[in-house]
Amino acid sequence: MLIPRQTVPSLELPTLDHGHYQLAGQAPERFSLLVFFRGLHCPLCAKYLKELASLLPELHERGVEVIAISSDDQARARKMADQVNAPQLRFGYALPLTTARQWGLYISTGRGKTSLGIEEPALFAEPGVFLVSPDQSLYYGAVQTMPFARPSFADLLMAIDFSIQKNYPARGEYTGAV
Repeated sequence: MLIPRQTVPSLELPTLDHGHYQLAGQAPERFSLLVFFRGLHCPLCAKYLKELASLLPELHERGVEVIAISSDDQARARKMADQVNAPQLRFGYALPLTTARQWGLYISTGRGKTSLGIEEPALFAEPGVFLVSPDQSLYYGAVQTMPFARPSFADLLMAIDFSIQKNYPARGEYTGAV
């Protein structure tokens, strides 16, 4: 389990149009927003990423750098990026499932073709959303076991505003006896 205010696992992967991504090499003013999604086979993911893309200008205004990440290969990632149609959104792909596990993501087994008629991969990571501070510590994290009921990006944007205005610390950091 990831712990707020502690260093997150390393993350390095290729992107479609923005070179090699290395989380440790990022220098956001406030946060890196990592949006892990299921992949091309997921119709809810495309809708979710379109919502994210619509808020990119506001996120960037607040000093938040954004990347959407899946374990899809390059060809499938390109199809998803084309579907989302947001060239300014950085798409990372080929996420190793061992890395997904380090981030606390759930792993699912493929169940054939989806409602879109696209074959699910044999194994893939379920969704997760993380805000990582510039010092590489976890500020916020949410993971799902299913594709639905994900955090709203509009709500997350309001939370970022609140955290900036109030200098609100990351919460959930206590690891002692209970």
